[in-house]
Parts: sequence; C-alpha cells; structure tokens
Amino acid sequence: MNFGFSAEQEELRAVVRRFLEEKSPESEVRRLMATAEGYDPAVWSQMANELALQGLAIPEEFGGQGFGPVELYVVFEEMGAALYCGPYFSTVALAANALVNAGDVSAQRTFLPGIADGTTIATVALTDEAGSWDLAATSTTAVRDGDGWSLSGVRSFVTDGAIADLILVPARTATGLSLFAVAGDAAGLTRESLATMDQTRKQSRLTLDGVSATLVGEEGGATPGLEATVQMAAAMLAAEQVGGAQRVLDRAVEYAKSRVQFGRPIGSFQAIKHKCADMLLDVESAKSAAYYAAWAAQERNDELPIAASLAKSFCSEAYFHCAAENIQIHGGIGFTWEHHAHLYFKRAKSSELFLGDPAYHRELLAQRLGI
Repeated sequence: MNFGFSAEQEELRAVVRRFLEEKSPESEVRRLMATAEGYDPAVWSQMANELALQGLAIPEEFGGQGFGPVELYVVFEEMGAALYCGPYFSTVALAANALVNAGDVSAQRTFLPGIADGTTIATVALTDEAGSWDLAATSTTAVRDGDGWSLSGVRSFVTDGAIADLILVPARTATGLSLFAVAGDAAGLTRESLATMDQTRKQSRLTLDGVSATLVGEEGGATPGLEATVQMAAAMLAAEQVGGAQRVLDRAVEYAKSRVQFGRPIGSFQAIKHKCADMLLDVESAKSAAYYAAWAAQERNDELPIAASLAKSFCSEAYFHCAAENIQIHGGIGFTWEHHAHLYFKRAKSSELFLGDPAYHRELLAQRLGI
C-alpha cells in the first residue's frame, strides 16, 4: 500500500489547481450558486475537451482516459478546496461509476462516451422522499411496458437532478432492485429544484409518473453495483472534504498571522494556537482515511466497504470542525455572509449529510466488522 502520489498525479493536481484558480474563484462561486443551473457550460465543456476530467476514470474503449479512483481523488480534493460549482460529482462519482459497476456493456457504450466528452450531464437518484441512503428503502417501482419499462415514484434530494440529461433511477421490479436510465426530458418526469443550505450543490425532487425507462444491467441485480457505486462516491466525497478542510486551515493560519490584537498577532495567543493545532490534526488524520479509501477503490478489494465508511464518517466530522473553527478564529468578520468562511461551513454541513451522516456510516462499519 503506497499513500504517495506519483509525479504524473502531482502534475495533474497542479493543472487542476491552476484551472480552478482561474475558473472558480470565490466571486465566480458566488455568481454561479445564485443561478438556477449552478454551473458554467463553457467551463464544463473546457474541462472535458481540454483537461479530459469528465472521462478521467472512464475506460478507454468508451471514450475515457482509463485512469482510476486515485487520479479522481486528486481532482476531487482540488475541487473541494475551490468549492467548484458544477455537476462533476453527480456525473463522474455517481453516474459514471454506476454505469461501470452495472456491467452492462450496451449501456456503457450508449452513455459513457457522452459523459466523457462533456455532452451528457448525469446523476443517480439514490433517495426517495424519506431521504434514506439505504438502498433497501427504495420505493420507486418499475413495470414492463411493451419492450421497455415504466417507472413511477418520487426521488428526492437528487444532486443536479434539474439539469441532468441522464438520470439513473433505482426501482423495484418483481424480481428485486433494478437500475434504469431515464432521459432528463422524458414525458411524465417532473423536476423541482429544492431550496438548500449549501447553494453550491444543487438538489432536486423528481416525480416519475409512468416515465419510460431503459433497464441497465440485469433485472433484480442492481444492488451489488449500486452499493459499490455509493462506496466509491463516499471515497470521492471524503477527498472533497479533505480539500475543503485543508483550505480553511490554511486561511485560518494566514489570518492568525496577519490579524493584530493587543499589539501582537492573534496567532501568538495560546488559545488560537490550540485551535490551529487541533485543525491540523483533523486534516492530517482525514487525509490518511481518505487516502486509504481511494486506494481500496483503486484496488477494488474487499476493504472498500470498510474504508469508504471510515473515511466518510471521519472526514465529515473533521471538515465540519475545521470549518467551524475557521469562523471562530476569524472572529466577528467570520460570521458575516460576505466572508468566505460561511461558504465552506455550509458545504461542510451539506457534505456531512450527503451519502449518509457519520452515525449512519459508523453503524455500517459496526455491522461489517461484526461488532
């Protein structure tokens, strides 16, 4: 097990960081989060055509670059640091992984090239009205309709569901949980944007009323692939959280060095030193957990379910703690909406709940370890 990054991976990090510094500064984040779409189509296209980020981990036979979760880890860490506004997580971490894990070559040939070249925005509608991340709680149903399928139900808290061209929907058939592909403009599909605390990641409520759908994979056999997808997505979300936590730590330390009170930098006070030291411990520990999850995802071994839940639970709490302490260190100005600290605080809270909160993942860990 090697937790070091290669020279090529570090170069990828440098390229992505420069790109995001130019295309996703705080001013642009605030502009995009106020729009209904939540992303810049020109930047999205540039990411696909010039940096090939959407197809980074898609197999070469389907138009991708053929890399893996470790390279994706690098990208997601930088996106988390920059608070990138766009449907990258839903398209790459969720939808592309779901298609690959489904093992349906025909579906992969149909949908993955569009994801890789940036012409398809995709997502996976994992939760229903109750918001449970347990796949067994799926209430949407699918019945045969001629040569195809018809879906009915409600999916809620769907990331980028309002703008997705392709929506992958888990639904129950007579033989069990299955996965279906639904076009974003399908008849009978109603999409409603939800008000969210974190406006940098858009969510939607989807109502399916006899919507035509295409089966992906085997009928009744979607559970293993979807579970693997959620685990891999949790590892990528942990990478985002590490990037955000590192960024707020850097900004807290920078402010503590420059802010003078009582004739001395506030970073010289013991209370501030302790806060920064605790944040550093959180960040470095979160990196270790997230690296482990990325490695397990890369190897596709039996450690992934444990590593993913471990990373998601720890990194969620580490990021939220660092974001909260960043506000405290900045004092009164940190409590104002105009300050960047609030953007990270809200992203930290939404990420803590996304794909299951720490308590949910600790319960999964306990079950998997037989505790």
